[in-house]
Amino acid sequence: MQNPASIDEVVTRLASTGYVCARPLATVVFLALRLGRPLFLEGEAGTGKTEIARALALTLGRRLIRLQCYEGLDASTAVYEWNFAAQMIAIRTAEAQGAPDRKALQQDLFGPDFLIERPLLQAMRPDPAGAPVLLIDELDRTDEPFEAFLLEALSDFQVTIPELGTITAPEPPIVILTSNRTREVHDALKRRCLYHWVDYPDFDRELDILQTRAPGLADTLSRQIVGFVQALRTEDIFKKPGVAETIDWAKCLLALDVIDLSPQVISDTLGAILKYQDDIARIQGSEAKRLLEQARAMPVPT
Repeated sequence: MQNPASIDEVVTRLASTGYVCARPLATVVFLALRLGRPLFLEGEAGTGKTEIARALALTLGRRLIRLQCYEGLDASTAVYEWNFAAQMIAIRTAEAQGAPDRKALQQDLFGPDFLIERPLLQAMRPDPAGAPVLLIDELDRTDEPFEAFLLEALSDFQVTIPELGTITAPEPPIVILTSNRTREVHDALKRRCLYHWVDYPDFDRELDILQTRAPGLADTLSRQIVGFVQALRTEDIFKKPGVAETIDWAKCLLALDVIDLSPQVISDTLGAILKYQDDIARIQGSEAKRLLEQARAMPVPT
């Protein structure tokens, strides 16, 4: 599909995939597509940073390639690996058939047939559907040497494999990088990108998201869920629930046939929205009742 022609079209096309997008985010997505710039999304976990890449790939009809970052990730692992097991089998087969031509064997062993392509290399291969969406997820989990490599790779959209040479993308991929800000990402990499902070949504947008992703919920219960989660985020807890937790909780309540929140229901299902025992212990009991009363007191639109 063609790239969206306007910001409003970005909002509409993402909505068709179930992603409720605020206009500031739609604007930076539109600009990233129009200018061919990587998009750097930063924010708390569970606010929809990863989901925007999935929704964008779906609405553009492009392949989504995800590089999940972790501590110790290095350039070779992100780009390619050699299929060592298959190489050993090929060596033994050649030896069993007689004295092999070592030079020819070496060329075969380090050729395309034994190359395992990892996300960065996959994203630089031609694709009939168009340049893929490359999601580099949770970049803050890696270290500075990998950032430096990534900066070079995103500058030229090419990677070098010593045995095969330099591989350049015929069309640069659509790059989305995310960070939960567990550490600061270097400014040099950020300068290559358009930047957007993905914040927790306000009440109305989170309600729209919930009604889109859990359409079986009654309106009253939807408003109670969103109101409770919004109130919960104002509390002094270790890990505030994201939109993903709101949706998970709503689906749990649907599975339990809950039609109205109560302190007991909240206490029984807090593990769907809070992931630390200290937070759960803090919110149970009277605190849950207080937050529920606060959620119920929120005005209902006429």
